[in-house]
Amino acid sequence: MIWDTAALGGRERYQLLTSLVVPRPIAWVSTRSPERRRNLAPFSYFAAVASTPFLVSVSIGSRGGVEKDTLRNIRQTGAFCVNLATEPQLVPMNESAGEYGPDVDEFERAGLASANAESVDAPYVADCPAVLECRLFKVVELEGGPNTLVIGEVLRVRLADDIPLIPGTLYADTTALRPVGRLWGDLYATIGDMPALKRPSV
Repeated sequence: MIWDTAALGGRERYQLLTSLVVPRPIAWVSTRSPERRRNLAPFSYFAAVASTPFLVSVSIGSRGGVEKDTLRNIRQTGAFCVNLATEPQLVPMNESAGEYGPDVDEFERAGLASANAESVDAPYVADCPAVLECRLFKVVELEGGPNTLVIGEVLRVRLADDIPLIPGTLYADTTALRPVGRLWGDLYATIGDMPALKRPSV
């Protein structure tokens, strides 16, 4: 089977992309509007960009040609937090994914407590075990489509005390963190077997 992507409709391209590029980590992004309203929404077009500077990216789509609250808040305040969704938070994370209006507080909707980041003006999910406090680094307009790429500089990393580090490193123990990934449709992935392979020597 071979498809010319230019000949496919948007929904068909989405189906192929989200079923082939899997699992995708989830950026559970929390922001605050200039009017101080809290917002929380998950995005699976999420990636690490660089460690120096410490950058992550989130691709945020529009809704009916209107920017989502997350993107609008980031543009206006230059601040956001990426909460790394984990297995115990899967249900409230999904609850926050609804297409709610700007007057809806997703923290309240999902029954989540929030706390205030220390390095940026944004809330975060209080019991999330791993949080990246981000300052807007760059916005990249993706011409021809509904998505906008947001690149954030991570100013502070918050890690729960019960997530151990691999001795002698700053590697967080993935089995303790228990992150969830996005597949397609209603499907999510959890951490299973993690085979270890040493890189070939030259």
